[in-house]
Amino acid sequence: MTTLDELANRARSLVRGGHRALLGIAGEPGSGKTTLAENLVALLRRAPPVGLPQGEWVAYVPMDGFHLADVELDRLGRRDRKGAPDTFDAAGYAALLGRLRQDEEDVVYAPAFERDLEQPIAGSIPVERAARLVVTEGNYLLLEQGDWARVRPRLHEVWYCDLGSDERVRRLVARHERFGKDHDAAVAWVLGTDQRNADLVATTRARADLVVPDTLLRSIGYRDRALID
Repeated sequence: MTTLDELANRARSLVRGGHRALLGIAGEPGSGKTTLAENLVALLRRAPPVGLPQGEWVAYVPMDGFHLADVELDRLGRRDRKGAPDTFDAAGYAALLGRLRQDEEDVVYAPAFERDLEQPIAGSIPVERAARLVVTEGNYLLLEQGDWARVRPRLHEVWYCDLGSDERVRRLVARHERFGKDHDAAVAWVLGTDQRNADLVATTRARADLVVPDTLLRSIGYRDRALID
């Protein structure tokens, strides 16, 4: 798969027969998961499979809404490791995916993650019954530890974003600076907490159904925001 259109065609194929399908996009921190997911969803909303309406047939539910709130991270003594596997409600995320896959409810509400506040916001994302494809993305979709092991069986496919480490680190530093860290603090976080998480996520790459190559991830970059906006 070397183009966004090819990925979109593969995503559309998951809903043949009218059943609901769940597509996961995994990868290391800063690997372009969110950018790929947002551009893919925007393209799919405008060009649904034959017989499905535009827009409402696909939903986007990021894993980041299951960050534990800072007050809980402080209680647990994990605030300095925010973003590590044990700083998420993995069981809650797996349970939500189970509800979505069962496809028995008129609407399922998912939490979102507010980047400016750096906090999860409950009940922010409605997934209507009309959604035949649900796209979700996050670091740990392929992890087999603890409650994370319950995630992969609920997803029909998982794609892995394989962005080169130099570009990935550059994007991560820029992201942390954009949300308030000074340059030195951003670099320290990226090479410390983020890198430990990245090393763990990298061990899950072989479990993916498809690897999205560096060249495609770089070509999407941030230039296709017009698709989303």
